[in-house]
Amino acid sequence: MVFLRRLAAALIVAFALCNSSTAQVRRTQNHSLPSSGIAGEAQIRDRLNAWTIGLAGGLLEGAPIHFATEIARVASEGGMVHVLPIVTRGPTENVNDLLYLKGIDAAIINSDSLEEYKSQVPQIQQRINYILNLFPSELHIFVRPEIRSLADLAGKKVNFNTQGTAAAYSGPLIFSRLGLAVEKNFIPHPIALEQMRRGEIAGVVFVTSKPVDAFVKGKWEEGFKFLPVEYGPKFADYYLPSYLEATDYPGLVVKGERIATIAVPTLLAAFNWRPGSDRYRRVARFVDELFSRVDRLQSPGFDPKWRDVNITTPAPGLERFRAAQEWLDRANAAKQGGHP
Repeated sequence: MVFLRRLAAALIVAFALCNSSTAQVRRTQNHSLPSSGIAGEAQIRDRLNAWTIGLAGGLLEGAPIHFATEIARVASEGGMVHVLPIVTRGPTENVNDLLYLKGIDAAIINSDSLEEYKSQVPQIQQRINYILNLFPSELHIFVRPEIRSLADLAGKKVNFNTQGTAAAYSGPLIFSRLGLAVEKNFIPHPIALEQMRRGEIAGVVFVTSKPVDAFVKGKWEEGFKFLPVEYGPKFADYYLPSYLEATDYPGLVVKGERIATIAVPTLLAAFNWRPGSDRYRRVARFVDELFSRVDRLQSPGFDPKWRDVNITTPAPGLERFRAAQEWLDRANAAKQGGHP
């Protein structure tokens, strides 16, 4: 019995030692394999993060996020950068993201979005540069038949679309510059247009690229119209002159007539990083990849507005990002050098 107990004890110890040895081998193997795997993952992580661009777009239903998605698609094609378009709360909030939010390297903003930050951020126009002037968003002031001039809107209900949209920000700012005090509404435009038909609202303000489907496809009684807004010194800091004509709105504008208005430039912007810094080099590579493929964006399959984008077009109120200007200078020099 003693022998059997000793034999059993010996077997238990041997089994335990065997298990311990096996476990040690497994730990050694498991330690060595992930070590190389971890190193490989670290390289992938570092490579992706080194050349990843966070691009603040805008509201999910807006035009800027659509443009951001197409920019990401084309700029990322060569594998040199990885552009992430990000849904945000709109062009005005994008300025805030560009200034303060980690991971945001570029943003789509409206030129007059900077107005809100002038009192909060000293030298805001030196801290943000534009890369590309994308497209203009025209001001549309659409009113009922009894409204014959801007002055007739004073004290009346005017809708500026929902908060976060370009109209909700730029519209009141433009009306303030016009010295026009109205009862401001911020409800979805489709609802406001129906209220305007019933006479509950005097007018609606759109700030978006022409033509607008609501005015092209909608059936409007005689007298509904756009009011003119003349460009002048009070708009020279952020805006551009524009017009609405019959080719845009054949049912609302008489052939051969032009209705003066102003446009808010929509810009691809970047923080003014110090040249030579990691963030500067990242944005510079993004600029190179994007500018080298602008012709792709102007081909079928992309938004037709890209065909009107000229990468040399300046933007009011801002300086161009240094790497973008250098790219244009090199391209211009190469073009001139190719001629006798």
